[in-house]
Amino acid sequence: MYLSLLNNLEHLKIQLDDIKLATNNFSDTYKNVGDDYNARYIVELNHFDKGKPSFVEEKGKTTQPKIHNTVLIKRFLPRDDDEDEEELFFTELEVLITVKHPNIVTLIGFCVEGFEMMLIVEKFANGFLMNYLRNVNKMCTLPWETRLKICIDAAHALNYIHSGMEDKKMIIHGNITSFQLGLDENWRTKIEDFEWAVILAPDKKDETLYKRTYFESKYHVDPEYANTGKLKRESDVYSFGVVLLEIICGREADEQIYLKESDKGLVHVARKNFHNGTIEGMIDPTLKEETNKKGCIPNRGANKDSLQTFLKVANQCVSKTQDQRPTMKVVLNELEKALVFQVS
Repeated sequence: MYLSLLNNLEHLKIQLDDIKLATNNFSDTYKNVGDDYNARYIVELNHFDKGKPSFVEEKGKTTQPKIHNTVLIKRFLPRDDDEDEEELFFTELEVLITVKHPNIVTLIGFCVEGFEMMLIVEKFANGFLMNYLRNVNKMCTLPWETRLKICIDAAHALNYIHSGMEDKKMIIHGNITSFQLGLDENWRTKIEDFEWAVILAPDKKDETLYKRTYFESKYHVDPEYANTGKLKRESDVYSFGVVLLEIICGREADEQIYLKESDKGLVHVARKNFHNGTIEGMIDPTLKEETNKKGCIPNRGANKDSLQTFLKVANQCVSKTQDQRPTMKVVLNELEKALVFQVS
């Protein structure tokens, strides 16, 4: 199955020698944030553009033009547990060649040679949302309107893979966190990391039994999925709801300030504050000020109706059971409503 997939993607193949040259044989100098499953490198990559054959002939042979990209290389690492890095790699490759959406990362190429399996995708000029949540001085440079647009872009992508694909297929991402939201040079959000995704054919139910041993963040995992193994679109909705809470609170879900109150992190603390009517006290204080005293850029304060609309849908997303959560279409509509309140 995998061989036939590769044979149809000859134009996207990038030679291992080109990657080794660009990374200086995978030097730590070029290494970016990774995890237990992959190492990431940001490099300037020169490689042949097989999609645009050249008309220049040299010694009777057609030469291919070289192209130049600043890229992110995702190198899949061998595993000692039950998870199969080959399956993870080909799952993500299949998703990226299937989806076409402005808010999903663009695949530039891939490499499968020997034991090496790598995906080459566009580099995000402004990094990942996670980088901002981990740095308060960076996070407070993101005014409320920008944060809303980040959420809306991501919601567009999730709504597309859940119910907007032309061939009626459906994809469940299965691993949404702030690390999967990349920000390009125009602050547009693009979702990446589809190695844990599940692709369902049109005639399949919108759920699947999919039990796995590894989660990038237990604080973003749908508790019903974790308990039953039933992965549904609503599982993505839950994880996205956690990201919404992170964005409005300005902190990661596993910050000590939340763990001191509950070992379940941000969601559990937020639920208690919703119940007590004190949720506004969790909002990032920089959103309530015209300027920040710590030297952040001046920005308009957040509109109260906008904040309330956002908080309400975030709370619905992290409902305990899957049947209580809204669809991504509903989430998207509410986020766009929050933006209208803000800009008007």
